[in-house]
Amino acid sequence: MPDLLETFVSYLQYGFVQRAFIVGVLISLCASLLGVMLVFRRFSYLGDSLSHVAFGAMAIAAALNFSDELLVMLPVTVLCAVFLLRSGNGAFIKGDASIAMISVGSLAMGYLLMNLFSKKANLSGDVCSTLFGSTSILTLSSFDTVLCATLSVLVILFFVFFYHQIFAVIFDETFAKASGVRVGNFNTIVAIVIAAVIVFAMRLVGSLLVSALIIFPTVSAMRVFKSFRGVTLFAVLLSAFCTTLGIVIAILAGTPVGSTIVGANIVVFLLCSVFRRVK
Repeated sequence: MPDLLETFVSYLQYGFVQRAFIVGVLISLCASLLGVMLVFRRFSYLGDSLSHVAFGAMAIAAALNFSDELLVMLPVTVLCAVFLLRSGNGAFIKGDASIAMISVGSLAMGYLLMNLFSKKANLSGDVCSTLFGSTSILTLSSFDTVLCATLSVLVILFFVFFYHQIFAVIFDETFAKASGVRVGNFNTIVAIVIAAVIVFAMRLVGSLLVSALIIFPTVSAMRVFKSFRGVTLFAVLLSAFCTTLGIVIAILAGTPVGSTIVGANIVVFLLCSVFRRVK
C-alpha cells in the first residue's frame, strides 16, 4: 500500500497527469448536471445516440483530412441534438424511433467511412480507442484543459441562473410555456450544451461509454435522495468521485481509463442501491 501511494504521488508531479484529473473531473461534473435533465425528462438514451453521431462526424472529418476534427464533430452533433430534443408528437418520426435510427445509422456509416478512406495502418486499434476510450486523456494539452474549464463554467452558470426554468421544463413543459418560458429556445440551448459536453467527453471514456457519465450518477443519486436539488448535488459529487477514482486505478493498474471510470460508477450504483434497501 505505501508503495502504491508513493507511485501515485510521483505520477502527480507530471503535468499531463494533472491535466487528466482536471479535465476528467470537469467533464464528469458537466455530464452529471446534464444527466439530471435527461434522466428526469426520460431522454437517457439521447447521450448515447449523440456520442454515435459524434463518432460518425469524426469519421467524416478524417475522410476529408481535417486537421481539427472538432470543426466537423461539434456542428454535426449540435444539429442532431437540436433535431432530437425539438422533435415532438407532430414529428414525422417519433422521438424514440428517431433516436434509435440516428444512433445506429451514425455508428455504421462512421465505421464504413473509416474503412473506405482511412490511411492509418492500425484502423481496428483506432476504432477501438475511439469507441471505448484510450490513454488520450493522458495526452491533453493546456489548451484542451482551458477549453474544458471554460465549458464547465458555462454549464454551471447555465444551471445556476436557469435553475427554476430547468425545473419547470423537466416536470411540466406545459406549465413552463404558460409561465412564459420559451421552451423551444431553451431546448436549443440545452442541445448545444449537451453536444459540446459529449464531444469532449469522448476523449475521456470513448464514444460508447459517454452515456455512462450522464446516466449513472443521476440514477445512483436517485437511490439516496428524493428531492430534485438533492439528486442534482449528490450526482455531481458522485460523478467527480467516480472519475477521480477511475483515473487513479487506471494509472496504477494500467487499465483502460474509460472502462475503469464506468466500472467505478457501477460499483457506486450498487452501493447506493444496497443503501436504499437497508434504509
